[in-house]
Amino acid sequence: MTPTVSTTVDGMTDPDETYDPTRHPDLLRWLGERQGAHGRWAEQTSHADVLDFTPASLGVLDGLVRETAHSMEEITARRMTPFVQGAIWYVGEVFCRHQAMAWKYIPDIVSGELEPFFGAAGETSALDHPCVGVPDDPESYLYPLNMLRRILLTEDEVGDPVEETLLSIFANPFDEDFDEDDEDDDEELDPVDGRG
Repeated sequence: MTPTVSTTVDGMTDPDETYDPTRHPDLLRWLGERQGAHGRWAEQTSHADVLDFTPASLGVLDGLVRETAHSMEEITARRMTPFVQGAIWYVGEVFCRHQAMAWKYIPDIVSGELEPFFGAAGETSALDHPCVGVPDDPESYLYPLNMLRRILLTEDEVGDPVEETLLSIFANPFDEDFDEDDEDDDEELDPVDGRG
């Protein structure tokens, strides 16, 4: 069944009560495109033999991302390039296959609306779409794009050094130090954290 959404004036959509975040047509189309392009993407990285969807292969991808971009802003600016799109899909697939997660296209946590998929108008939030999360838990989700951004962060908001990797995120995807209930309802999520 195709989810029902209503389009608003600004291009965002409001999901109705039957909305299934794992079945949105834009998400399904993107997943099909990425799966179809994966072989060529992996070959272009020169590491096709080790990009085998195992958690250990995230270390290889981590290195490739660091060779490609040097800041969170660079990854954000390049998010529509074939390399970054392939990396987003690959990271999400590893989490889905080994952490019992599913791909989701969820409403914005503040507005409750579905933002344009991958910011079709060129703008993006720090989190962007799509995300992966526990299938029946609307409170658990991670954004692969933001995972790629986070590994390029060298210091936190108070200047302390940070050294995060795709493997460290995989090992502890829902950091026990992060508690959504501690977030003030009027505050936006920290774009560095990337957790919902």
